[in-house]
Amino acid sequence: MADFEGAPIGFIGLGIMGKPMARNLANAGYDLVISNRSRDDVDTLLAEGDHFRAAANPREVAEQTKAVITMLPDSPDVRDVVFGEHGLLSAMGPGHLFIDMSTIAPAASIEVNDALTARGARALDAPVSGGETGAVNAALSIMAGGGAADFARARPLFEAMGKTIVHVGGPGAGQIVKACNQMVVAINYAAVSEALVLGAKAGVDPEKIVQVLSGGLAASRVMELKGANMIAHNFQPGFRIDLHRKDLGIALATASANGVPVPAAALVAQLFEALAAAGSGDLDHSALVTAYENLAHFQLGGAG
Repeated sequence: MADFEGAPIGFIGLGIMGKPMARNLANAGYDLVISNRSRDDVDTLLAEGDHFRAAANPREVAEQTKAVITMLPDSPDVRDVVFGEHGLLSAMGPGHLFIDMSTIAPAASIEVNDALTARGARALDAPVSGGETGAVNAALSIMAGGGAADFARARPLFEAMGKTIVHVGGPGAGQIVKACNQMVVAINYAAVSEALVLGAKAGVDPEKIVQVLSGGLAASRVMELKGANMIAHNFQPGFRIDLHRKDLGIALATASANGVPVPAAALVAQLFEALAAAGSGDLDHSALVTAYENLAHFQLGGAG
């Protein structure tokens, strides 16, 4: 276990990803001070055992802990938790470590890092990949930016939540790698969607398409984990379209800032925008296949 002077671990943000991540820390023996915008999620964890206790706001979390983890939807949410009226910044100083596992803009991560280090605290940006399944199974891929010593200090916490844990560089580097990850995942969803809709409309059973493609060079985690759901139109969210749309916005902005053309990612981003505009933003990102179905005037598993 990590040594944080015997203090519990703070955890802020108990959504689809955050709640199972907090549970896995508790299962590894850590005590947690938790806070969340929705009290229902706090109460759910409080009912699960003595490893959890609640704080009224982020500042109270920081006052009771030496390490604080956040898992929040977007850059403004992280800024509010750090800099807001009851933010944690004023309660953090030497010995404190802030670990943001949200997916936010690299510039926001650097802003938070600079503010915390100015007070003598330390920070890591450590976004994750693996979705709800990875969070539940403590099998997340964690890409951390920040100081090497801070990464080493946090590693036992990461090992309670993930399997692939890599220090990728300095402040903001974790978010840059996550932007790259989200581009690859989105483009992969687009490729699988195109293949399924083409093959099925041409008369081939889409389940057979997944079976065959999964055995060759076209195999992917997207196809393995989501192919059947895409065919069945099971779009219960593990990761919502609105969140992936947000992530692609970060990726495109990062690409523009660095002078890197990303035409494939830009095209898929527009398809996510179209789905969000049509009211599908709360569906799982595998629902990207419906954009291709609409273009082809054909639905998998049904009459086109």
